[in-house]
Amino acid sequence: MDWSLRTRAIAAGRPAAPGEPLNTPLVATSTYVAGGDFTYARESGTPTWVALEEAVGSLEGGYATAFASGIGAIAAVFELFPIGAGVAVPTVSYSGTRGLLEHAEKQGRFTVRQLDPEDTAAWQAAADEVDVLWIESPTNPMLQLMDYAALTGRRAKVVVDNTFATPLVQRPLTEGADIVVHSATKLIGGHSDLLLGVTIAKDETLARELRDARTRNGATPGALEAWLALRGLRTMPVRLAEQSKTAELLAERLSQHEAVTRVRYPGQGMMIAFELADAEAADRFCASLELIVHATSLGGVESLVERRSMYAAESHLPAGLIRFSVGLEDPEDLWRDLERALG
Repeated sequence: MDWSLRTRAIAAGRPAAPGEPLNTPLVATSTYVAGGDFTYARESGTPTWVALEEAVGSLEGGYATAFASGIGAIAAVFELFPIGAGVAVPTVSYSGTRGLLEHAEKQGRFTVRQLDPEDTAAWQAAADEVDVLWIESPTNPMLQLMDYAALTGRRAKVVVDNTFATPLVQRPLTEGADIVVHSATKLIGGHSDLLLGVTIAKDETLARELRDARTRNGATPGALEAWLALRGLRTMPVRLAEQSKTAELLAERLSQHEAVTRVRYPGQGMMIAFELADAEAADRFCASLELIVHATSLGGVESLVERRSMYAAESHLPAGLIRFSVGLEDPEDLWRDLERALG
């Protein structure tokens, strides 16, 4: 059946045979008795990994591979491309991705071109000149949107980090992208209690290469983490729907507050970026919150804020920029906390 994405999040990857458990159990083993489909976990995985990969792959419309972390998944994608490959990346994007590329460039592995994420013409030109287009839409943390559908079908492979949007908002493989990457630590897991990454490839050949990279480098997910991510995935549609409604409400109110100089909200999703006058104002705001937590990461059930320019790798961002991950708390409680902290 061609189930909806909400239904797939619940149903995909479940055991189907009579007498099996309703939920795929946590399989904690490294080794299997010879003669079956599974041999050694680093090479053939576990039933828990397989169930998670089936579910995520169904949502994104491709072949999924789970990794020990989001950055492990990103590193595996970069391993697909040869020494000397050209990679285009947004000037404002996840610092972990840019850090990997800067290191690779210093080693002479890649040549890296940083482009304004909203300059579609520059990206179209790059699509005919480089080997890889690394796309974030929305970007982390500025929430800029990129027209990746205008970049497919050219020389470059198109890779989309879909962590912020999730397949519930956009499915890049259906728009011509070659690979999608997720930090499943974030919205897929949804409870700030695991580290895990996932790649989803459009075709089986790419998926096989990514699995080979995982095996070579040992970037395999833990049994507990895979089980937690699968459990978290089951509630992602309802979590994201509620978080998005709250985010839209708070973005509108923030845009009307005199202390806020700019609000960035792409119209859907649970991430907001807003700017205060300067770094001092942003730090005072973060320190004054009582309900919303000042912490890194995003996508959990709890609301988090962070001044991203406090990090050396993100010092080029607006000094007063606050990245706001909207959780599942009562919207009015969140607004009271925000309003009081803004002064």
